[in-house]
Amino acid sequence: MGGGRAQVNKPHKTRFASKASRHAHKIDKVRSGKSESSHRAAVKGARAARIQQSKAIRDKKRAALLKEKRSSIGSLGAPRVIVLVGLSSSANVVSLAKDLLTFAEGGDGKLRSSTVASPTYKLRTTVLQAPYGDLTSCMELAKVADLLAFVLPANSLYSSDSSSPIDEFGSQCLSVFRAMGLPSTAVFIRDLPADNKSRQELKKAATSFLSAELPEDCKFYLADTKDDLHKFMWLFKEQHLSSPHWRNQRPYIMSEQVCVKPDDNTGLCSLLVSGYLRAHNLSVNQLVHVSGAGDFQLGQIDVLKDPYPLSERKSSDVMETEDNGTQIVNTFVPDSSNQEPLLTENVPDPLAGEQTWPTEEDMEEANANNKQRKLVKRKLPRGTSEYQAAWIVDDTDDEDNDSDNDNQAGSGMVIDEQGDADQGSDGSDIDAVSHFTEKFDEETVGDTEMADEENLTKEQIEAEIKKIKEANAEDEEFPDEVETPLDVPAKKRFAKYRGLKSFRTSSLDPKESLPPEYARIFAFDNFTRTQKHVLAKLAEIDEGTKDCALVGSYVRLHVRNVPTDVASKLCHPSRIPVVVSGLLQHESKMSVLHFSIKKHDSYEAPIKSKEPLIFNVGFRQFTARPLFSSDNINCNKHKMERFLHHGRFSVASVYAPICFPPLPLIVLKNREGEQPAIAAVGSLKSVDPDRIILKKIVLTGYPQRVSKLKAIVRYMFHSPEDVKWFKPVELWTKHGRRGRIKETVGTHGSMKCIFNSSVQQHDTVCMSLFKRAYPKWPEQLYQV
Repeated sequence: MGGGRAQVNKPHKTRFASKASRHAHKIDKVRSGKSESSHRAAVKGARAARIQQSKAIRDKKRAALLKEKRSSIGSLGAPRVIVLVGLSSSANVVSLAKDLLTFAEGGDGKLRSSTVASPTYKLRTTVLQAPYGDLTSCMELAKVADLLAFVLPANSLYSSDSSSPIDEFGSQCLSVFRAMGLPSTAVFIRDLPADNKSRQELKKAATSFLSAELPEDCKFYLADTKDDLHKFMWLFKEQHLSSPHWRNQRPYIMSEQVCVKPDDNTGLCSLLVSGYLRAHNLSVNQLVHVSGAGDFQLGQIDVLKDPYPLSERKSSDVMETEDNGTQIVNTFVPDSSNQEPLLTENVPDPLAGEQTWPTEEDMEEANANNKQRKLVKRKLPRGTSEYQAAWIVDDTDDEDNDSDNDNQAGSGMVIDEQGDADQGSDGSDIDAVSHFTEKFDEETVGDTEMADEENLTKEQIEAEIKKIKEANAEDEEFPDEVETPLDVPAKKRFAKYRGLKSFRTSSLDPKESLPPEYARIFAFDNFTRTQKHVLAKLAEIDEGTKDCALVGSYVRLHVRNVPTDVASKLCHPSRIPVVVSGLLQHESKMSVLHFSIKKHDSYEAPIKSKEPLIFNVGFRQFTARPLFSSDNINCNKHKMERFLHHGRFSVASVYAPICFPPLPLIVLKNREGEQPAIAAVGSLKSVDPDRIILKKIVLTGYPQRVSKLKAIVRYMFHSPEDVKWFKPVELWTKHGRRGRIKETVGTHGSMKCIFNSSVQQHDTVCMSLFKRAYPKWPEQLYQV
């Protein structure tokens, strides 16, 4: 109808536009000073900056990877460590280790050491054997392994004797290695048949069987012939080895040689440990940890000539040669002003908490307060002297009669109240039943019933309490229930406990009534910030060369002030290599460490709180007596657990040297005449002495007479004084009722109680009490 014209609509509705946008076309673009493409140019510049930043990060990672590859393969890097672990008793680890070392060395001569240099493959290799049946030694070797190789005999795959090629010890080792953090892994299949088809079938069977137990990048090798070993060596040379993150944070040395140098001090000596330095540079001013022995200072670091060079070159940088032929390239001596002190425990000042004599300013302020107090006019009883009036306390609280009775002298236990929601609801509950109070007070208990209770003997009362408890409660459902003793007053037996209005919102001071052990430990204002500064200091050591032994060099550490008996055990010929790791700043000091822990599936015996256990945390191994607790996310208070339960994570708190996370945890339990058993696994959670752990107990009583909202409860206490003492604490029942104690009845601890709803005769009345719990100080930290 409109001909050839097309309808043209407005691109924007001016009705919804602003004034500035309506008049934008009237403004001269030259005068406004804004170019058309200013926004577009800004967007383009931001995109170019992002691209440039991504390229810089990529180049940095590529350079770091190239540097790591050159240092690990060339003559500058430490030898690669292969640890052979047998998955069953039929695995012949010794023969495989001998074949690998002989083939890598390229000669038929007798092997001198477990470390060989192969000029053919341009690779240096250390082959170690994990002793079958010794879980502790297997763990220590796995901590330093660059390649964890599992040995699997082929006959175990089709043997009718065993249903699985992995026995109980092999599966236990696998679970421990997974909890520690696996490095690069491989599987060597031995004792294969001659024909190629059967060999490949067995390799497929082993791969399908072990793929679920090992990481996805695990490689499977046939290891019977020289061709098999040749193929492995070429692939192993080019393989990029991964290692756990916690191991890359600290410098460490695996000993090639250990000897003792006697000192003048009686009972002490210097332990000389020679080996290749790995992961980071080591400063002579750092503290070191000798696995199983403790933390020590360094007396000296000698950089020695490499005993296993890839190419024999004439070295001109040798400073001196010792009598035994050892050539020293460089020596570092600690600086007394910069050396970190070996400080384990804080030395408390016994007079720090004493009250000082008041100063003149304090005396003047006290006199002014006394004069101001005298100006206040008070109504005093007739005949009261000034001395007596000074002891009269003004009552300014407007409380009802019930609360006045609660706070009478001799009848008050401390109860922490906080949380508006809880207080409001409890007040309304009590007000709802206030009209029943007068009628309840008029009711009396039958004289014959009370007389029968008073005539019962101690044995009869205990038997009746036991009978009622067995009928109304189970230990698994209510694990915190305790019995009130008959021969000790409850207010004396539970003097350290207090009531909480709300477990979540009631406030507790973490510095209140601390044990003497807290004077011996250290704490951080901001642990995360401290860890950041410590790692930055480690990066500075890696960048500098002053007083530092470089990573990859062959060094000899002079660990001083080592006990002679400990050093003699470390030098035993049959012992596995000694591991010496460098400590970060503050890691020698004692504090309260918290671990996230879970009971191991293979351990059936109960694990009780404060029971001595062996903790393996990173390179450290020490004895601790942990306190187990729950982990509440929305609360700063955590409930103590008497036992470590199956199938769930708990928090174990111990007194131990400070460690910086992430670190894995393996808990072992000593057994008489047997190897230690793995009891639990976990990881380091935090270092925090202010974490509040509360031990909860529940006192129970049973209704004797019930009248709607009111009841007479007995067997919670056994004396009227205890009832008056615990009167401020709130009551609750197992059927969800809440109430309070009204008054005592009789002379055997019965009491009148009021609840917010009807109480049933078969219900159980409970009272929750709490006290703060702490771990136990270990008697001996290290066992070597």
